[in-house]
Amino acid sequence: MTADDALAELRAAGDPERAAVSAAYHKVVREYLGIAVPQIDGMTRRWRADLTLEARLDLAESLWASDIFEARIAAAKLLAQARIRPDDGAAWRLIALWVPDFDCWALADHTCIAGQKRMVADPLRLDEVESWTQSPHMWTRRAALVITLPWTKMNHPKPDDLARRDRILGWAAGYVDDRDWFIQKAIGWWLRDLSRHDPDRTRAFVERHGARMKPFARKEAPRHLGG
Repeated sequence: MTADDALAELRAAGDPERAAVSAAYHKVVREYLGIAVPQIDGMTRRWRADLTLEARLDLAESLWASDIFEARIAAAKLLAQARIRPDDGAAWRLIALWVPDFDCWALADHTCIAGQKRMVADPLRLDEVESWTQSPHMWTRRAALVITLPWTKMNHPKPDDLARRDRILGWAAGYVDDRDWFIQKAIGWWLRDLSRHDPDRTRAFVERHGARMKPFARKEAPRHLGG
């Protein structure tokens, strides 16, 4: 499977009407093919099964470089695998390289889902992600919370994971005065998911910082808290 083969398959599945709707929705100037995400899922699962890791990384890099919306979604999905062997960091480096290119939530979120798996595989990558919190690029700052969502969902976290949870909550606290809607949404999202598994930390955060959050984010954060 070459990049040309993959792009040809994507183009063949395109729907011009859906593409026009997607372009109008995302409001970012690039080529849109108009392919539903489940269709891309099916393609990338098949490609992934037939490719070595090296070939998959090369294909993902080429698809991302095309700057076609669905090709970038496919690039992220090629790397969305819990176990990558050998996990020598190549997949993570590629994902991290793409972060400064984020310019809409869909590309950011699909890529961060792939990145979440690499974060869990090596939590030491938090050190690199922490540097994103100081980026002038809003989507990079937001990615620091989206890519660390696995730490909201652990039912029985080990002490090291609780420390990581507190570390990321510290990043979120540093964001509360950022008025950007997507940043506020990410704070609310992180806390909302955390509230299912760690209500005490969620309540403590909202009590301390909630007054400075935008109302919609403050309302979102404790959504799953009882009483």
